[in-house]
Amino acid sequence: MSKRADTKLFATKSAFDALAVEDVEQSEDEEVASGGAPSLQSDRCPKPSKWQQKKAAKLARTEKRKQLRAAAKAGITDSSSKVTSSLEKSAIGSTVLTEDELFSSEGEHLPPRSNTESDREETAPPPSHIPNSSFSDKTAHCTPIALPPLPEEARAIPEAGKRTITTKPTTAGPPIRADAKDLDIERSKKRQNMITRTLWTFIMIGGFVGLLLMGHAYMIILVMLCQALVYREVTALFSLKDHAPDTVDTDTRGQKDPWSKTLNWYFFAVTNYFLYGESIIYYFKHVVFTDGQLLPFAMNHRIISFTLYTIGFMGFVMSLQRGYLKQQFGLFCWVHMSLLLIVVSSHFIVNNILEGLIWFWVPAALVICNDVFAYIWGITLGRTPLIKLSPKKTVEGFVGAFWSTLIFSVLWGSYFMQFKYMICPVHDLGVSIWSDVQCVPNPVFIRREWEIWAPLRVFLSQILGRPVAVIPYVPYQLHLLVFAIFASLVAPFGGFFASGFKRAFNIKDFGHSIPGHGGMTDRMDCQFLMGVFTYVYYSSFIREHHVTVGSILQSIVSGLSVEEQLELMKDLKKYMQGRGILMD
Repeated sequence: MSKRADTKLFATKSAFDALAVEDVEQSEDEEVASGGAPSLQSDRCPKPSKWQQKKAAKLARTEKRKQLRAAAKAGITDSSSKVTSSLEKSAIGSTVLTEDELFSSEGEHLPPRSNTESDREETAPPPSHIPNSSFSDKTAHCTPIALPPLPEEARAIPEAGKRTITTKPTTAGPPIRADAKDLDIERSKKRQNMITRTLWTFIMIGGFVGLLLMGHAYMIILVMLCQALVYREVTALFSLKDHAPDTVDTDTRGQKDPWSKTLNWYFFAVTNYFLYGESIIYYFKHVVFTDGQLLPFAMNHRIISFTLYTIGFMGFVMSLQRGYLKQQFGLFCWVHMSLLLIVVSSHFIVNNILEGLIWFWVPAALVICNDVFAYIWGITLGRTPLIKLSPKKTVEGFVGAFWSTLIFSVLWGSYFMQFKYMICPVHDLGVSIWSDVQCVPNPVFIRREWEIWAPLRVFLSQILGRPVAVIPYVPYQLHLLVFAIFASLVAPFGGFFASGFKRAFNIKDFGHSIPGHGGMTDRMDCQFLMGVFTYVYYSSFIREHHVTVGSILQSIVSGLSVEEQLELMKDLKKYMQGRGILMD
């Protein structure tokens, strides 16, 4: 006989319940029918029959499913592979794991039990529902079979977290029906989430287009609202309430969070005051420097902004508290990083709007287009993973979206550049799509002709059957290709950056600002990077630097004294009268 057969075993109540042996005589009859004889010696442990092994394995799988469903409802993350292996090993080896081992493998902390209870459970008689008492006699003096060691995470669970459970066969019906019901519930949730996501997608598109038609001021309000929501979601990830004090001798019971949200929003407001004040002064000089009430703020805007920031800095230093110093300085850096990545980026996006709605609308549409085409090409041809931070992104989707965005950019931008409302810089915040907007367009929107190289000209004329000397084009279309390349190759890394952010904090979405879509940050992660690039590219290669009435007025007000301004007015009046223009 083998060493396993010679080893004496004992069977606990949990073992009998898990095996759920309903008719041992039937198993013995099977052994006799198969040519073997059941062993009735008291010094040997009976070997389970194939019928018993199959029955125990089936019940173990049923119990495993029940435990997984219960754990999922309770929000507990457990390892299904560990539970399965533990239950099946216990069933096949005629010994069921005690609940100490079972729950250790699942990683669940349970209330402690006393040693007396454990002793009573180990010495408890076999259950009365087992008809064949000889089976219990044969296993009464068996010693436990040595099971393989538990994994490290299971051994790390303290002894106080153990208790014994009794696994019993279910009588509520086949587990397949329960799984089918859960599957139907899951499908219903996915269907409902898809409906909600689609509905809010159309709501966002409709709202965005409506604000675009209403004018520049409404688009600026929309950008400021988005940046406020993103700032709130990002700064909420770092809270001192989630961190223990950095000194063990600090008693924090009953104390208020030493970093108030007021300081977070104070720095947010001061940064917006400085950045948007700069934009207003630059784009509306003709209004600011002619209004006596706004003039003091315009002349001293930067010193006022610095003073406000200094007040916030002093407030932060005064809020420092022993026991939270490391966390407070970490949050201080976190807030300033958020201001740099969110508020400064939003400031550049607002400047794009003031330079002309087309510099905001078209780049934003290119990012959305690239995201949509990446999804379409990914589910159609995607096979090769692109980056580990976003497992669903594929190389095929990335490449397909690149070429699709290039084509889309030329068509989309060429259509909207026909409207003065889209290409004219803002001069009055009260204009809308129904206003008669007139301006001298930027040279990039003026049609030009490219003279074809002579050999190519002859070749094309022969093919087309008519003389071809020039090719008409608009310089803006060439700039569109640059925007499309950036939106396809660089802007997606803003999304990858956000994915790494979420993985670092173990969250699925940044928030729930948009039903079905998650937080505002999940939708704006690529737009910030695209907006900054558009402003930098526009100011470097496209913007015209010429003298305007506002710039001259700013120089007069800020650089000349009152006497010099009066003298300039007299000279200007004299000049106008000399040209035959009468001035009152």
